[in-house]
Amino acid sequence: MMIDSYLVCTMTTNTISFLSLSIIFVLCCAFARSEKGQLNIVFIGDSITQANGIGENNRPPTAAASYLMTALGWKNVQFNNQGRSGFTTVDFLPATKKAFPDVLKAADSFSNKPGSLVFSIMLGTNDSAIKGPNGSPVSKENYRANLKAIGDSLLLRYPDSRIVFQGPLWYSDSTRNSSSYLVEGRERLQSYLPQILSLVKAYKKTHPERVFFGDRSGYGYFKKNHLTDMKTETGPNGRFYLHPNDKGAEALGILWAKAIAKVIRQGN
Repeated sequence: MMIDSYLVCTMTTNTISFLSLSIIFVLCCAFARSEKGQLNIVFIGDSITQANGIGENNRPPTAAASYLMTALGWKNVQFNNQGRSGFTTVDFLPATKKAFPDVLKAADSFSNKPGSLVFSIMLGTNDSAIKGPNGSPVSKENYRANLKAIGDSLLLRYPDSRIVFQGPLWYSDSTRNSSSYLVEGRERLQSYLPQILSLVKAYKKTHPERVFFGDRSGYGYFKKNHLTDMKTETGPNGRFYLHPNDKGAEALGILWAKAIAKVIRQGN
């Protein structure tokens, strides 16, 4: 009986020790996951990304960086906002040498810094216009080809980077300012989404775990919440909704942040 008691006691002690070590291991892993390192992001887009007239802390790139740190656990997030009002995928093509050199300068500024390099790209609003922006209207086939040209160049120059294509946003039927969008434009915009999906699917074969479709909920979010989250603007066709206001810009940044965080988890 004494031997049996000794064995039982020894086994109990060993079991407790094992469980204690297991708990410590789990807690250490959880801590390691919460203490994420540095993230470097280049945001590429149009006036929605640039967000002139929006409070600095509410601009989508700023809001995304802030959310990644405060809510998602990154120690440090640095970013460069390459949003350009009125720009299309044509303006960002490497061959045009219009906006792409500035994108490269922005990415190069992170080359000697630790952390992952991510390109967050949301283009399409101006491409979809009936007339006005450079190259518009851009067909869905050319839209895909343009995104691929941009993506191919970035992947070649920055072999450890990741690209996140964020889905473009809803705008109202009456949208018309110095450019004309209207129903025709928005229908064209909707035709771009399957092109992003197709391109990302193709990249999965040629560049595994490098290119992702990020947020695709923004379109529905702003369609539903345009009265509270978008600016009320006036043009030749009356009131229209095209640009997020401060509240909407911040909400968009959070959507981007969640998409980027998911991409980093998938790639690790």
